[in-house]
Amino acid sequence: MVITLLLLAVLLLLLAQLADGRRRPPADFRLVEVERRLRLVMDHLGVVDPGPELPEVWEHLGRGDKIKAIAAYRRATGADLRTAKAAVEALAGRR
Repeated sequence: MVITLLLLAVLLLLLAQLADGRRRPPADFRLVEVERRLRLVMDHLGVVDPGPELPEVWEHLGRGDKIKAIAAYRRATGADLRTAKAAVEALAGRR
């Protein structure tokens, strides 16, 4: 009888944790939402973010070497490859 009650209590605790996990959105969604809201506030206040100054990235882009620019961006910011590629392509589009 005691073992049955303990197993039931453990099962209820596990179900409560699963139900709690379902109510919260994933961390990626929350991060995107925070960034969206921050962008709205910055736009409302008229704040312009110049972004990081990346002289080495700009040097490589000036020579047309996008691969070295991506590598330099990754070294400077710690970004993953996909993020660095998108950022460098956006920077190249601003030139």
